[in-house]
Amino acid sequence: MAKLSGGEALIKSMVREGVEVVFGLPGVQMYGIVAALRDEPSIKFIVTRNETATSYMADGYARTTGKPGVVMVVPGPGIYNAGGGLSTAFSRSSPIVLIAGQIPRATIGKNLGGLHEVNDQKEITNPVTKWQKLVLRPHEVPENIHEAFRQAKSDRPSPVHFELPPETMVEREEVELLEPAQIVRKVPENSVIEAAAKEIAAARKPVIYAGGGIARSDAEAELVAFAETHNIAVMTSAGGKGTMSERHALALGGSLGPGGQLKNYIEDADVIIGIGTRFSMRTQAGKEARLVHIDADPSMIGHVHANSLGVVGDVKATLPLLSEAITAAGGGSWHSPAEEVATIQSNLANSEEELNRPQEDYLQALQRGAPSDAVMIFGMTQLGYYSRPRWITENPKSYIDSGYSGNLGFAFPTALGAKVGNPDKPVICVSGDGGFMYNSSEISTAVKYGINLVTVIYNDGHYGNVARDLDDDFGGAYETEFVNPDFVALAEAYGAVGLRAKDPFDVENLIPQALAMNKPVFIDVPVSRVPRPKQWSSRAPWTTPQEGLIN
Repeated sequence: MAKLSGGEALIKSMVREGVEVVFGLPGVQMYGIVAALRDEPSIKFIVTRNETATSYMADGYARTTGKPGVVMVVPGPGIYNAGGGLSTAFSRSSPIVLIAGQIPRATIGKNLGGLHEVNDQKEITNPVTKWQKLVLRPHEVPENIHEAFRQAKSDRPSPVHFELPPETMVEREEVELLEPAQIVRKVPENSVIEAAAKEIAAARKPVIYAGGGIARSDAEAELVAFAETHNIAVMTSAGGKGTMSERHALALGGSLGPGGQLKNYIEDADVIIGIGTRFSMRTQAGKEARLVHIDADPSMIGHVHANSLGVVGDVKATLPLLSEAITAAGGGSWHSPAEEVATIQSNLANSEEELNRPQEDYLQALQRGAPSDAVMIFGMTQLGYYSRPRWITENPKSYIDSGYSGNLGFAFPTALGAKVGNPDKPVICVSGDGGFMYNSSEISTAVKYGINLVTVIYNDGHYGNVARDLDDDFGGAYETEFVNPDFVALAEAYGAVGLRAKDPFDVENLIPQALAMNKPVFIDVPVSRVPRPKQWSSRAPWTTPQEGLIN
């Protein structure tokens, strides 16, 4: 044991957890932790211009590296500011450890109006975190911060909330430092694996629906081996993009829509093997299909699809066991899907019934300009929506979106975090002008720390999706336009590089130039409104005027 402050115990424990970077702000209640960070050379402290960016950066770091992202913010408003990133991380099962300050412990819950005071502070994050803990003494820090990391990483990864008051960070007492808890990958009972294997082996036409849980489990190689061994076609959710290369002979593509060839294929399947997915956007197939659902979270079994057989376990540990059991059960007698998959792949690439113009042309120019190994972060923008089904993703953990949280403004700070975690890979942020302005001040952060990503800003001077929807469905847009800065001049004012595209097709030429500069580069791309993607043509009833009540 050693006599340590709570801040020192926290930082030394995080070193043992393998933490290499913390995203945060050095606010007044956090000085004890900041001082300990200053004295720990193995952890880099990246300070943002607003707490909003901290959790987005941590999420981008976590989802592209597989390591937990660490956030540090002041209590009260700091946590509120970080809430958007926590929401996105929760929607994409991303392991984030939020380290929050508190007001002095003698005043907690007294409602005395102290600086940054919010009563029941942990309740702020309760809907978007898996676990919360308030620690009051330095000696309590090691056990509880290790538990925070265990909770963030184990089973279904998720954000967690760890907080401590300012005096705990500076008080000194005897503290025993501990080693991290070992993460045990849970596997289902043998009887469950055997039952699932028999149902799959007896299938007429199985199909795999792969979700983001595969990436969270680092099980991309296991998925490919499973699909190849049993000759089963793979469809991915938007969160699952990259779990199998979309150029693979068994890859059907990502982000299933309400109609079209992918929907027809999955509706024709009698057994769907759902792997690491919550089916968060819609029920993926008709009620008659049997869903063999492999997931670490038991609460997801039957949550969307009633006709389910739950196989509760870690994906990386479970898939090899299930594969062996399928072989032992006879291996299945279905026809090879290769020819049908090749036809669908060709049709998806060429059929005007599946494509949208001009989005397809713009996206293809972007795809030609981006290296195949680039990490792509797509914002909640017109081209971002279209990228879900149409961007060809070849590598694991290289396609990042905001999930069902759908946060406008998330893309740029998330991309910064992705680049911090992947300094040797090209990282490209695709944003609209409206979303980019949410966190444009983080250009400063990119320049300060040499975070050399490329950000492509599609600039139409409007909240484009909203303007189109209001025009199409409500008889006219209202207050959707805005005044933008000159994005080239804005980048240059911070010391970054600004480039201006002639048109949306010029990104094919400018992206390679920008990547070669090895600096933070921002490309202003003029663009006009584009039609609603066909994949989103099915409209919720509340998006159009109604004569009466909606049942």
